[in-house]
Amino acid sequence: MYKYFAAAGALILIAVFADFLTPYDPYVQDLEGALTPPNTTNLLGTDRYGRDVLSRVIMGSQTTLCASLILLAVISSVGSFIGAICGYRGGRLDTFLMRLSDVFLAFPQMVFAIAAAGALGGGLLNAASALAIIGWPKYARISRGLVLSIKSMPYLDAAKMAGSSSTTILFAHVFPNIAGTIFVTAALDIGTIIMELAGLSFLGLGAMPPTAEWGAMMNNGRSMLQTAPWVILAPGTAIFITVATFNLLGDKLRDYLGK
Repeated sequence: MYKYFAAAGALILIAVFADFLTPYDPYVQDLEGALTPPNTTNLLGTDRYGRDVLSRVIMGSQTTLCASLILLAVISSVGSFIGAICGYRGGRLDTFLMRLSDVFLAFPQMVFAIAAAGALGGGLLNAASALAIIGWPKYARISRGLVLSIKSMPYLDAAKMAGSSSTTILFAHVFPNIAGTIFVTAALDIGTIIMELAGLSFLGLGAMPPTAEWGAMMNNGRSMLQTAPWVILAPGTAIFITVATFNLLGDKLRDYLGK
């Protein structure tokens, strides 16, 4: 499992320090060197504007991967908190929020994200907001189910008898006992979030030009697949490697934690 952690950590480090790792400025255009095939100077060639593809792929990791991880952290945290509150307190709030989550879960996730991103007007922030809108119900449902399964456990009754407040019980006893399952679920969802965010950018509803983002780069190069395949294959390969790495890591975590 450690090799998967190392691989995922390496990808995150590349994203964090992308500004220092790019061999060239990923946004500087050189029209005279446009669509240059891979060579010793430009290892992955250049795009239609003469920008170094390798530099843009490295910078794109910062946009795509960091945005996906932040988005997933927000979705899993907010969704889990809502589900835990609903499961612990019950009542009308539980009924309302769970029926609301049913509405979101009734629609195909990507179709709803496309509609929401289009309504919000496109852009990376709006694409992330659209995915957040449809992403929280899954974690709310999981968290609520877990809380209901431990709600009547003796240690929670003991905490209540000791005079602990509901807030203390939630944060000191409930969340620590459901965190493992939530963490494994989030790890398995990293690849999905990356593909969805890149997919929205590919459709023109995510990152806007000239932002270096893998989905947007594939969109920019789709018309040159036969004449300059490196323009679309480079970001596509980056997405494949990243998604595969985090999916394998999630599987290993699930097996290790038994979730």
